[in-house]
Amino acid sequence: MGEAAIPGNFNPLQRFGADVKRVRRGRKLTQKHLAKAVGYSDGYVSMVEAGKQAPSEKFAKGCDLVFGTNGLFAGLLKRMDEAEQPSWFVPYLEKEKKAAGICDYSVNCIMGLLQTEAYAHAIFRAGFPHARVDAIKGKVDARIMRRRVLEREEPPTLWAVLHEACLRTVVGGPAVMADQLEHLIAWGERPGIDIQVIAFAAGAAAAHLSAFTLLTFDAAPTVLYEDGEQGGKLYDKEATVVAAVRSYDRLRAHALSPDDSLALIRELRKEYTP
Repeated sequence: MGEAAIPGNFNPLQRFGADVKRVRRGRKLTQKHLAKAVGYSDGYVSMVEAGKQAPSEKFAKGCDLVFGTNGLFAGLLKRMDEAEQPSWFVPYLEKEKKAAGICDYSVNCIMGLLQTEAYAHAIFRAGFPHARVDAIKGKVDARIMRRRVLEREEPPTLWAVLHEACLRTVVGGPAVMADQLEHLIAWGERPGIDIQVIAFAAGAAAAHLSAFTLLTFDAAPTVLYEDGEQGGKLYDKEATVVAAVRSYDRLRAHALSPDDSLALIRELRKEYTP
């Protein structure tokens, strides 16, 4: 009997893992054999095949070498990373959908969940200057669709701490920024959503920290997500998460109150309006 078809509701990461598993079994290799051949642990291979670990370029190329698949998996990974949601971001998205609470700290630009379409377009166009128009549109649409998590019947609570630099970095021009700040104000006035701004006057209180997100759950431990030059990563090690929670508490302590933060955003919005 042949391999069962891959379920249609699998995300790209799960499909990649299922394909690895299918070919590995077809070559009559164990996870241990594959792990040794590509230079990773058994656990890493298991996580990739389960769709819980974004594969590295080295892993994908190693699979092609071991399986003799002539660049198949390297090509799959490249297409995944050029798609609306890159492979390394999928594990975060899966957890974001199930989170009871989202605590985000943004440094230079406003968090994705609170971006307008025009702001997101400017961000992606700057990050992918040579991408096709339809590719940028796909990324923008995917980002806007993420907002559904905040619009469901029982949405997660959202606490967004923004450095003042997020509000003063002119993304897309004054008109785009005016609409973006108006959008922030509207979300900040909703129940269950708190927005705080760390003013430049707070000094070094936030200068040593990069952007990060904490996801809390009703029946699971809190996880940490951090961006990096090669993509973002999830952390669930207790000591790492606890340290991030403490940092977030200190950020909130040094930030303006939610009411004062919205007042500042309203004032800054006027600066972008002719």
